[in-house]
Amino acid sequence: MSVFLGLDTSNYTTSAAVYDTGTGKILQAKKLLPVKPGEKGLRQSDAVFHHTVQLPEVLAELALPELSAIGVSVRPRNTEGSYMPCFLCGEGAAKMTGQALGIPVYGTSHQNGHILAALYSAGKLNWLNREFLAFHVSGGTTDCVLCQPDEAGLLHILPVSSSLDLKAGQLIDRVGLMMGLPFPCGAALEESASQSRKQFRYKPVMKGLDCCLSGLENQCRDMLQKHEKPEVAKFCLSAVGEVLRAMTEKALEQHSGIPVLYAGGVMSNQYLQSFLKESVPAETAFAEPEFSRDNAAGTAVYAALRYAEYH
Repeated sequence: MSVFLGLDTSNYTTSAAVYDTGTGKILQAKKLLPVKPGEKGLRQSDAVFHHTVQLPEVLAELALPELSAIGVSVRPRNTEGSYMPCFLCGEGAAKMTGQALGIPVYGTSHQNGHILAALYSAGKLNWLNREFLAFHVSGGTTDCVLCQPDEAGLLHILPVSSSLDLKAGQLIDRVGLMMGLPFPCGAALEESASQSRKQFRYKPVMKGLDCCLSGLENQCRDMLQKHEKPEVAKFCLSAVGEVLRAMTEKALEQHSGIPVLYAGGVMSNQYLQSFLKESVPAETAFAEPEFSRDNAAGTAVYAALRYAEYH
């Protein structure tokens, strides 16, 4: 039996997780970064401060057993130049802990962590042996990527498409703030949308395989002058669903016959999951809600898989 620690210090959440390969279970502890009412997020300097305060608190919740290795997110994506200061908090903590315990530390990207957490929670870790499309949909990304087996890093990730302006999570948060909802707004917006029985149609704005979402923010603002808040929330989520469906279909035109994984905080939305399950012409898998939102489960899984290569 081996136990692995995962750390993730995103711009939203301080996260830690322990993966026990003997039982196959993951225990998580996480704490949202505090955002003042009405604000859209945090400056990086504030995020770094709050992670520094919250990391010991989050780790204390896990009562850490003897560890074999640590996995940690060190950058947003596995691409050149991908960098955010907030990830230095988790990376520093992982390196200090690894040195103190004499165990290896494996760094990966926040995006890779989301994909691995989604695969784990959906029971699809066997997809690591094949090609698949993955969506990472959050406040910072609306990305579709092609995932291929890779001996060096488990996954070789190639960009397929993205949003050219606003990200889906940004849109949802901005519409939620217009409605007076607490940030981050995803769960509250979904609750509001559930009160509407109205059906909406939306034609996505696409440029090739990429999408554009900024016009939706203006449409929702205009709707608030004429419609009840639940209808605006329902329209917003319906439009995001149509955009993701269109992106998926265009990606499958180039990469047919492979399955599609949906990960990231936005994909914890049950309305979006149901819509895509019914409308996407491919095998699909979705992260469970607690593995959709920012978490360290994927980095713990990453540590276990990398450790297994050498032991």
